[in-house]
Amino acid sequence: MGFRQVAVLDGGINRWTTEGYPTEWGVNVPSKDFGEKMQVVHHIAEMHPEELAARQRRGEKIVLLDSRTPEEHRRVTIPGSRSAPNGEVAMHIADLVPDPEATVVVHCAGRTRSIVGARLLQRMGFSKVFDLRNGTMGWLMAGLELETGSTRLALPEVSAAGLTKAEAFAARIAAEDGVRALSIVALQELVARAERENVYLIDVRPTEEYARGHIPGFQWFPGGQAVQRADDLVAVKNGHVVFACDGRVRATVAASWYRQMGFPNVYIVDGGTTAWAASGQPLVSGESPGGPRGYDEGIGGGLPAGYDAAKAQVELITPAALDERRKGASPPVIIFVDTSRDFSNGHVPGARWVPRGWLELTIADVAPSKDTPLIATCASGLSSVLAGAALKALGYQRVSVLGDGMAAWIRAGLPVEQGLSGVMNPPNDVLTMGTDRTWAEAIQYLRWEEELGKKYETH
Repeated sequence: MGFRQVAVLDGGINRWTTEGYPTEWGVNVPSKDFGEKMQVVHHIAEMHPEELAARQRRGEKIVLLDSRTPEEHRRVTIPGSRSAPNGEVAMHIADLVPDPEATVVVHCAGRTRSIVGARLLQRMGFSKVFDLRNGTMGWLMAGLELETGSTRLALPEVSAAGLTKAEAFAARIAAEDGVRALSIVALQELVARAERENVYLIDVRPTEEYARGHIPGFQWFPGGQAVQRADDLVAVKNGHVVFACDGRVRATVAASWYRQMGFPNVYIVDGGTTAWAASGQPLVSGESPGGPRGYDEGIGGGLPAGYDAAKAQVELITPAALDERRKGASPPVIIFVDTSRDFSNGHVPGARWVPRGWLELTIADVAPSKDTPLIATCASGLSSVLAGAALKALGYQRVSVLGDGMAAWIRAGLPVEQGLSGVMNPPNDVLTMGTDRTWAEAIQYLRWEEELGKKYETH
């Protein structure tokens, strides 16, 4: 893959722990910690689910905003809520909620995005803004029903007056938070240094806007998610982080949050894609080449690093060929290398779950002989190609890969087995999120998240 400075922690996490160094539990911890800090430091008011439900029953006028992605909102939301992702709300709020004295309740699935959304509105001058305590999880735990299939997704068109207000707000927080604007020439100079410095180029607009035209090299990651999952997006905190939209507002909001989270080198593209095109530079259309890492709707259309080299080492077979081999007198060992959730959703009948991350540790359990015929499968055909190359490197010579994975198998109309068949121990490779958690998991998670904010309290 070309990385030149690579090291391994001697003794791993076990040695780290035994020598007394701190550990943390959970995912996206920096962002969740930041959210809890915002709650404490800025005294953001909470509304309990029971109170919101009672006020709704009384017919009180409350604006209920879902700060998550539109996809999450459509799947499950608080009754009466409308989609208003955190990355978009600053641009649209003047047209969505023209009265700054309106009572506004922001919610997500748990805590972080509702707190961040409420803080943003608080900063924009809304005086009666609340975050819904514990979001959709808290709503369920209060014995209340969620709504599925909401169609309240479209945001209002941005009026001239609304845009003026949004741009004034963006200019103010840029000055207050130290967000720097790059000219097109300065951006090009920074990108030219990307071979020797860590440079992150992030387009924060919705996917349809990104697909219509974006600056070459910019990855799509919607603004609200960029804050929620900062450690998924920016691995090196001291790297250069550049946000872009079609102007300044949405990029500035994302950059402002990153500055508040402690990222030192944060910029926006001054004028965004509009300025880029006006300078005579071409925009690129289509989906993100790398996909939104960690995004709820999964990986985009790009290829993983090392894919082409791995593909050259393995034999790709068709669904029909695999079906014929598995029915033969000496069937191969079929392995599925994606997550247990993907395996449960559908795999080739008789396949064994051998996740790619544990491949070297567990493959001998299902194929003790290096002469064993193996066929690697996965959901898309990407992970299995990498796994196939790894198996060849381990000395397995009779290795094939199902081309295009289970997607091709299903298109061919071949039988699919579901469930965790053959998995002896409960898998722990997937962390459940939001309302997918059990009651006990939800309580544990929410207690942990609230505890993050305790260190910011002053007595």
